[in-house]
Amino acid sequence: MLRGGGKYVDDLALPRMAFSYVLRSPHAHAIIRSVDTSRAIKSPGVLAILTGKDWQESGYGDLPVPVGHKFRNGQPGYRQRYPALALDRVRYTGDCVAFVVAETFHQAQDAAELIEVKYESLPAIVVTADATAPGAPRVWEDCENNIGFVQVAGDKAATDAAFAGADCIVRHRFVINRVTAASLEPRGCIGQYDATDERFTLHTTLQRPYGYRADLSRVLGVPESKVRVIAGDIGGSFGMKSAVYNEVALVLVAARRVGRPVKWISTRSEAFLSDPQGRDQVVDAELALDRGGSFLALRAKTSVCIGAFLQSGMPTFFLNIGSLVGVYAIPAAYADVTAVYTHTNPMRPYRGNGRPEAAYVIERLVEIAADEMGINPTELRRRNYIKPESMPFKTSLTFVYDNGEFEKCMDMALEIADMAGFDQRRREARKKGKLLGLGISSTIERAAAYGFEGAEIRFNRTGAVTLFSGSVSHGQGHETIYKQIVCDRLGLNPKEVQYIQGDTDQVFFGEGTGGSRSATIGGSAFHLTANKIVEKATAIAAHVFKVAPQEVQFSEGVFSAKSTNRTLTVQDVARIAANPDNLPDTMEGGLIANTVFNTPNQNFPNGCHICEIEIDRDTGEAAIVRYTVVDDVGVVINPLLLKGQIVGGVAQGAGQALMEDICFDADSGQLVTGSFMDYAMPKARNLCMIDIKSNPVPTKTNPLGVKGAGEAGSVGALPATMNAIVDALSEFGVRHIEMPATAERIWRAINQQKPG
Repeated sequence: MLRGGGKYVDDLALPRMAFSYVLRSPHAHAIIRSVDTSRAIKSPGVLAILTGKDWQESGYGDLPVPVGHKFRNGQPGYRQRYPALALDRVRYTGDCVAFVVAETFHQAQDAAELIEVKYESLPAIVVTADATAPGAPRVWEDCENNIGFVQVAGDKAATDAAFAGADCIVRHRFVINRVTAASLEPRGCIGQYDATDERFTLHTTLQRPYGYRADLSRVLGVPESKVRVIAGDIGGSFGMKSAVYNEVALVLVAARRVGRPVKWISTRSEAFLSDPQGRDQVVDAELALDRGGSFLALRAKTSVCIGAFLQSGMPTFFLNIGSLVGVYAIPAAYADVTAVYTHTNPMRPYRGNGRPEAAYVIERLVEIAADEMGINPTELRRRNYIKPESMPFKTSLTFVYDNGEFEKCMDMALEIADMAGFDQRRREARKKGKLLGLGISSTIERAAAYGFEGAEIRFNRTGAVTLFSGSVSHGQGHETIYKQIVCDRLGLNPKEVQYIQGDTDQVFFGEGTGGSRSATIGGSAFHLTANKIVEKATAIAAHVFKVAPQEVQFSEGVFSAKSTNRTLTVQDVARIAANPDNLPDTMEGGLIANTVFNTPNQNFPNGCHICEIEIDRDTGEAAIVRYTVVDDVGVVINPLLLKGQIVGGVAQGAGQALMEDICFDADSGQLVTGSFMDYAMPKARNLCMIDIKSNPVPTKTNPLGVKGAGEAGSVGALPATMNAIVDALSEFGVRHIEMPATAERIWRAINQQKPG
């Protein structure tokens, strides 16, 4: 990939391929009075134009919308329809209005400009905190108060009682800003239709091929066997590329209509308008303590944004609500979450999917409580950590932690970060007109909760081996990890192993990637499959050696038996197995095995992040100058890939804290941050070298003892970075600052306060 050898969707050039362009709404909320395509259809090169009316009359289904959510009274929550093209109303800037197919992309784009759409503009609501206010514009006319659903967790009575008897209560409203994934590779897809077999083929960027195929089959109204999904190389996703999008359905329908493959590739500007986005929550949270600083209870009331459409996967953030109690022994907790519609891009899981938000809330509350009670923040954490001897530990908010050494992680991080020398570094910074702050976060997250994954190892007649993975990599290094697991067990050279993923016609079974599950569930599936290969190969070797199977030893890829002077490599056995005449009558030919690994037990990676930030007193510019991470992700399979995951996550967490921010104009609903000129992305110069160490506590929830690592960096970085900024500004009486902590926002905080 570094040499340009990757094969991404836009690299594919199929015979007779046509190109497409989406005409998007310029309004956040408007009635569509008419759509006139008469001039556009005559434009050079145009092959077809689809509108909302065409979609309605075609008989195709709506895009997937989750079910099962409820209102506070127990009645079913609001579930809107989700057509691929808007029919009578647009509900966010970027909503799909028409789909143009032409010989070239520019011809499609030119034709789209000739489509005449008459809109009647309507008021829009784009601020999550205001969505339920009396008189707020409704996103869906029959959805009262814009409330999609309400979910609660915990024991309200016990929590209220604990607050009633508390010696100290700290409370704060946390506004968790909206961000976008901005993956290196934008979304894209190519649709094909084989009229002979009446079969659809889709090339696209995704995370879960089999669930994706099932959803697509329902949209298209065909059996799953009539849909093939292929994911090649994927340049990042972070949860964003999981959904079945409008454009995916449209390229397939268009391909069927024009009889040619149809490609759609998002431009970067289009991505800002059409990609789903993440975070965007408003949390009113309270923490109750006794006079000794022991935590008694936590309660939180959250408004979380749905956007204009409830997409599949969006509500899963609630499954991570247990992260609110963090690594602390909090006897009682209660969380009340209201999901609201707004005239904005749909929301989706974004790296962490509720975990960074929850970690941010509890870790900021801990800092505020420490300030209120005059207790050192590290000491306050130490007094309230869950102890290793208490494991497994049932928290007061949905989770049961299997293991963890939270205090040890912090102690290791404090030593590595040279906490003892911080005061001296702060004094030196002041001499230069700088403010130095140190922020700590002790965080935990749920990982590997999706349940199952498929893996297959297949030796061919020559002894060469291919791995088939149901999980899909979009930058995590699946191929490296899975080859490492299999090659270590079978004594193979990774360079001789082929790896295949993401093709529903080649891979027999799988769930996909997400929620830090790949090493845990996919890795365990390959581990167990390799054991099956060894078991069968041992029986074959015993047959060849004419000894009992228990006499056969296997080491470093070689089978041997003490009673003979013969040896066989696993490739030798594979070649023997290719001919059934070489095997016992009761044994099936071939050396092939597969496994569907299923675990009902999630695991809980955790760790401590320590961030030092230096702020220019005159300009408010903040710079991360020191960063330390000690993480417990169980058994570490590949330290280099683990470091890459942690560093990438830290960049995303710190990026949101310092600069990333999706903004809409409150009056018009227009997207203000529609390009990288407006939306600030973290660069290498915004980070320092990150010191990463592991404190592995193996889990028993899977045979490898591994825990998830994909979300860990972003979960810890968000609160650690913000805690460091507040600490740097503490001499000005600043107790909190909202995200993103831009130079202007920090400068205003400094100049609105007085030292001391």
